Amino acid sequence: MNKTESLYERRKKSVPNALGIICSSSIQSAKGAIIIDADGRELIDFAGGIGVNNAGHGVNEIITAIQQQAEKFIHASFNVSIYEAYLDLTEKLCSLLPHGNATKTMLTLSGAESVENAIKIAKAVTGKPGIICYSGAFHGRSMMALTLTSNTRYKEGVGPYAPEVYRLEFPYYGPKEKKLFKNEEDFAAFHINKLNIFFSTYVSASQIAAVIMELVQGEGGFTVASKIYVTELRKICTEKNILLILDEVQTGFGRTGKWAAFEHYYITPDLSTWAKSMGGGMPIGAVIGRQEIMDAVKPGLIGGTYLGNALCCVASLASINYMQKNNINAAAEIVGKIVLEKFMQLQKLYPNNISDVRGLGAMLAIEFVKPNTNEADSETAKAIVNKCFVNGLITITSGTSGNCIRILSPLFIENEILQKGLSILEKSIQEIIQ
Repeated sequence: MNKTESLYERRKKSVPNALGIICSSSIQSAKGAIIIDADGRELIDFAGGIGVNNAGHGVNEIITAIQQQAEKFIHASFNVSIYEAYLDLTEKLCSLLPHGNATKTMLTLSGAESVENAIKIAKAVTGKPGIICYSGAFHGRSMMALTLTSNTRYKEGVGPYAPEVYRLEFPYYGPKEKKLFKNEEDFAAFHINKLNIFFSTYVSASQIAAVIMELVQGEGGFTVASKIYVTELRKICTEKNILLILDEVQTGFGRTGKWAAFEHYYITPDLSTWAKSMGGGMPIGAVIGRQEIMDAVKPGLIGGTYLGNALCCVASLASINYMQKNNINAAAEIVGKIVLEKFMQLQKLYPNNISDVRGLGAMLAIEFVKPNTNEADSETAKAIVNKCFVNGLITITSGTSGNCIRILSPLFIENEILQKGLSILEKSIQEIIQ
């Protein structure tokens, strides 16, 4: 038994089985896009800690910032003792991601916590109980976030869920939809009409506080929302006094080639939620919103002991500054172009197995189906992920059926390592699909 296997044996004795195993790898150190496992084996990282390491592992600026802050103090609670690190970060976020004429930010510890607070803010400010979300969505595992999450495997047996949550079909204009609609305009018009009918037959718009959406669904398989639909949705939300919340937890900080996915859509949300690569590896998130919305919440309704922890704040600010200095959005465009080209080649090689190549920027996935059907092939996707690991690559699945393989590599990955990782993926697919 090697050291990695020994760690998993130890895991069985003290860690609940319910904490799933996505990939049976281990880690003892990492730098850039390379992980060294417990046995000293080098692995290329295409998972990025589930989208956390956009800037890569072992960034010296982040490490130094944490070390220097730890020597000063680790925790005080911002509600008790104010400190510069919190304000430095919120000012940076408000400047980098403006929401209207004036913007304010609250810090959280995770994406789910950001979603919980955004929903709480929306309900408190509008005085309305209802929330609209979408099929394929993943917004977290806490109770409101879990209610919004679409995949039943995360939800079974833990209800009842939060009330007054309504779900619409996610407006992805993909291969199936292109067979049904002659263009995206018709597709978007169809779904906007469904939304208007929904307001007439299921719940009045006067009862809806907010619509929450991922513009590119993370766990949902990297499906991309129709730009035409989102543009119209923004107008409808404004007209009907409904807040538009965009979940940027996985899409944010360069992953799509922009700081925010909503920049591709030329719209501004009322509220947005953030986490993952915001912290450079440290647990931190945020709710960013228009000032008049954020300031309309009664004191004490939002907050928490650890929110905006000093170590997390300095790590986040150092990570954002590092990404800015090295132009992470340009890096994402390069990575995205290379990955997309490889994925399109793979689809041509395996047209009966790969039904779709999709995503935005460097947030890309391939979808596997059983040959000559539209049935999700999660077994093949999982087998390929396992084979990749054997061949020296860490990658993970996505999609409500787990039949997509997604790329979440560091965006500053060296071209040689990126190409090697894609070659391993291609080899692994070839070994599984005979």
